[in-house]
Amino acid sequence: QVQLVESGGGLVQPGGSLRLSCAASGSIFRINAMRWYRQGPGEQRDLVAAITSGGVTNYADYVTGRFTISRDSAKNTVYLQMNNLKPEDTAVYYCNLDVQITPMSPIVNRYWGQGTQVTVSS
Repeated sequence: QVQLVESGGGLVQPGGSLRLSCAASGSIFRINAMRWYRQGPGEQRDLVAAITSGGVTNYADYVTGRFTISRDSAKNTVYLQMNNLKPEDTAVYYCNLDVQITPMSPIVNRYWGQGTQVTVSS
């Protein structure tokens, strides 16, 4: 089994910053892509940022230049640095990881974090 624990959410004023973390533990051989999604009230869950095992990143247009995704593969952790936050960034943020559990099988399973609330308000 693989467990994901998110942290770092909270209440911040517009223009402020937060750093989200998502740490994976359990039966992990290798983590491939790591992603952050978000879901606002009454909205669908959207991809915010992604990073490959080689460090290639991509972002949703509405966060480009403000958010930075990074990873520490030794710690099985992905981060999302969020700067210049706006009220429209208010949402529950979820990490999402592609995990290969054993070298004996190429099967990759996708796991979700529990979500962390980010609220941007004055």
